[in-house]
Amino acid sequence: MSGLLIREMTLADCSRVAEIRVLGWRRAYEGLIPRSYLDGLSVTEDAARRRDRLEQGDGTVVNLVAERAGTVVGWACHGPDRDSADRDSEVRTGDVELYAIYVHPDLLGQGIGQALLRESARRCATAGHGRMLLWVLEGNAPARRFYERAGFLPDGAEEPFEAAGVAVPELRYARPLTGTGLD
Repeated sequence: MSGLLIREMTLADCSRVAEIRVLGWRRAYEGLIPRSYLDGLSVTEDAARRRDRLEQGDGTVVNLVAERAGTVVGWACHGPDRDSADRDSEVRTGDVELYAIYVHPDLLGQGIGQALLRESARRCATAGHGRMLLWVLEGNAPARRFYERAGFLPDGAEEPFEAAGVAVPELRYARPLTGTGLD
């Protein structure tokens, strides 16, 4: 995509990333997550969490932003598979997990999400990971189509995400990584 730069997130990006994330949640999860939960999301609080995580990070979690004409327009984050990270190091799978990917809602369909996903997968493959996992809300058909077009498929794992006391089903998707990521 012409004019798009994918780079690592900096502290200066945290407010814009939080804005994109909160707007993304409100747009993508309308009707899937209780309105009270979505209305309670705070850009200020999310930005503070992003800053804290970035400052306290040990490099195992990678935050990428997509920038066009000097403005951050998308964000992706990946790191160790949370399920295997909770296990003893001897039984970790070596899988990597895409924790989040968000594009400003006004810019969906312009290839920004694809560029973020490709760069995230490329970095993970280069680091030696053989498979990328992610969780997606079962009812989020647009996101599921996005991931399926990139070669991700449900692997049978399911778990509920709780929002405002409501269990919202999530599905885990997986895809093998090649030497260059998703190619």
